[in-house]
Order: sequence, then structure tokens, then C-alpha cells
Amino acid sequence: MSYETAVARLFALGHELAQTPSQKFDLAHMRVLLQGMDHPERRFPSVLIAGTNGKGSTAATLASILRASGLKTGLYTSPHLARINERIRVNGEAISDDDFAALQGEVDQVAERLVGRAELPWHPSFFEMMTAIAFEHFAREKVDLAVLEVGMGGRLDATNVVEPIVSVITDISLDHQKFLGNTVGEIAREKAGIIRPGGAVVTLPQQPEANDVIGNTILELGTRAVNAVPYVPPVSPGSPEYLVPSPESRVPSTEQSRSRFVYRYPLAVLGEEILVETPLVGRHQLRNMALAVAAAVELHQQGFDGITAKGIERGVGETRWPGRFQVLAARAGWPEIVLDVAHNPAGAWALRSVLSEQYGDRPLIFVFGAMRDKAISEMTEILFPLAERVIATRPENPRAASPEEIRQAGARTGAEIEVVDDVSLALERARAVAGAGTVVVITGSIYLVGEVMQSIGVDV
Repeated sequence: MSYETAVARLFALGHELAQTPSQKFDLAHMRVLLQGMDHPERRFPSVLIAGTNGKGSTAATLASILRASGLKTGLYTSPHLARINERIRVNGEAISDDDFAALQGEVDQVAERLVGRAELPWHPSFFEMMTAIAFEHFAREKVDLAVLEVGMGGRLDATNVVEPIVSVITDISLDHQKFLGNTVGEIAREKAGIIRPGGAVVTLPQQPEANDVIGNTILELGTRAVNAVPYVPPVSPGSPEYLVPSPESRVPSTEQSRSRFVYRYPLAVLGEEILVETPLVGRHQLRNMALAVAAAVELHQQGFDGITAKGIERGVGETRWPGRFQVLAARAGWPEIVLDVAHNPAGAWALRSVLSEQYGDRPLIFVFGAMRDKAISEMTEILFPLAERVIATRPENPRAASPEEIRQAGARTGAEIEVVDDVSLALERARAVAGAGTVVVITGSIYLVGEVMQSIGVDV
């Protein structure tokens, strides 16, 4: 099977949130599939990370720390920016086209055999197939540890068939209410489904509803809580001294983008003081970094002796997680561009905070596209008041809202909203109207950011 055919067969299964009335999320089906594959998920230890926002950044940071510590590290994330291979990485390298095609064919054969024997009622979903492919790849690569980002929820997510040696829960807020519940407490119950009896879970204090659910689950299951608070630096509106210009020496000449700033601060880790320099900018990222550091310390204490303070320092600094407040410097014919995958209200607030912090005195033009099932009105109310102009567009995804729907959703903000259906034309329009010093912000959906990155040749 060719790579193109393998990818087409996967996408033919529907998008990641496809669901019919007769087809419920059910881990039993995932376990049957993995049993048919001789349980690849049991052939490597794993860390499982759930949450509404920040789980990808936390996973990427932890994986970078583990690589810097000499561990062969698997990383499974979703969704992807440009190519499906991005979701499955070993030591930072995406799975090759040939390996992906071969594994997709093998897993597909197992699935069809199980359906033919009536051991499965229907073919596994897109996300179940992707997760099974990732598990098999990590098993064959004999990774020392795999860092797994939960796709959605936790309790019934396809990744939750593993027995993680550490669970991590990032910040919880409203998102995917159709599937997870209408309150923060209900959503927290789904996320807390990754907590294991007698295991270890890394957390930070957050909204009271979420704290109550996570705390009660920890008590009920006899889980050991690992508090990441000691690794959160004292960064607040009153402590801007930690935000410093990005050192030119750290930016390779081939790098197409960088943050204008980094957070740099001392941190006590494993009995030593290190100087943390994180390229993931925004106060919300400091919480994600703290969770990753706390997880790394917990892994060290569980016997992964190669994880050291210096390895943590280096790993945090080398973290690469594209599309998260990623800045493309102004160049001939192009304004400065910010790429950020904020796709729900919590992400929008985080983006607004960083924009206000770094670009409070600069005019902003937004190129905005979002999925129809997201809280578009709330996102527009958070972001659009910052904009001199908004260009509403539609990425190539069946879930995408139309530009006209976005315009209507944002009408109450009073922002000047243009409708440009094609993403490339929307970007050209933003480029054409951007004045001196203007910053163009591409946001609203990971699919939009990925499409723009591909169109202008930015590496992912």
C-alpha cells in the first residue's frame, strides 16, 4: 500500500470526532483491536497527559526533556498541523512515509479480520487506528518511554488503554461539551479517568470545580498526587523581568521563525539550581512547563536515573512545538506574523494575554478561521476587540465554519470583519492591507494555522 493510499483510507473513516447514534466511544473495542495486534501498548512504559488546554505543549516539553536525558522517546500528539506523520515521533523524528503506510496496512488487516469474525461490531475509528499505529511503532522502535497526549476527554479516549507510570492533568475548561459535559466539573470527571489506583498523577491547582473532582478521584483511588507548584516561577504582571529578548545565538540561521522573547528564570530541581529558558511564550506555558518538569522529576524518582537537572534545563530550552505563539519576523513584502492555534475560549484568553504583553502598542490584523462546533462567539468577543481588522476565512476541513458564520458571530464586537473564503487569498489580503508595524495574527484553529504554514513554507 502506498503512503497516499494509507492516508486516504484513514481519512475515509471520517474526522476525529465523527460519531453516529449507534457508535459510542468505548474502550472495549480498542482493547479488542490491540489484543489482535498482540498488545503493543504493553511493550513500552508510558506517560499519559489529559487536559483541555496545554496538554500538547506539556507533552512536547516532557518529551524534549527525556530526549535530552538520553532516553529513546516516543511522542504521540493530535491533531497535526500539516502532515499526519507529525502525530507519531521517536526522538523528535516523525514516522517515515514507508513505515506509516506499512503499519496502517497491517492494523487495517487486523481490524477487518476482527470485524469479519464479529469480534468488533464495526471498523475502528480514525483516532483508534492512529493510536494503534502509534503504539505498534513505539513497540517496534523499542522506545524507553512514550509520552501520550489524550485526544479528547480521558476516561473513554483510545489512549486510555495503557497503564501509565505517571498521569498528568493540565488545565481544564469548557470544550467539546457535546461529548464531555456542559460544566467544568463534568469535563474534569472525564479527564480524571486517566488517574490510576495506586499510581502517580501530576497536577496544578486550577478552577475549584476541577480541583474538587481531581482531588476526590485521587482520594478514592489511593493515587499519589504530585504537585507541580514548586516549578511554577513567580511570573505575574508585576514581574516582567523574567521575559527577556530571545538570544540571537540560540537561533539557527536556517530557522524560519522564533519567538521575540523567552522566559528565563532560576529553578530548583533535583537538589540543583538550573536556569530555565523556555521558548514557549505566555504565562499559560509556564504552567505547562512546570507540569512537564514535575513529571520528569517523578520519573527520575521512579528509577529513570538518566533524568538529571541539567537534562531538564537543556530539554526545556530545546522544546519545539510549532504553531504556539510562533513568530515569523517581518521580511521584504511581508509583515510580522504570529501563528497560534487557540481554538477555544481558554486558548483565546491565553493568546490575548500574550498579544497584550508583547504587542500592546502595535496594530493587529487577525486572519481567523474556526471549527463550527467550537464556541466561536465567545472566542470573537475575547479576540476581535484587539484587532484593527479581522479577515474571516475557512480552512479545508468539513467541520469548518463558513466566513459568513464567523462574521455573524463576531458582529457584536464592533470589529471590522471582512469575509474571504480561501485561506491563501485571506493571507494575501492581510498582507496587502498591513501598514508599517502591523502584526498579522493567524488563529482560531490548528487546521488554519497548519494550512497557512504550508502555504508560506514554514517547517512543522
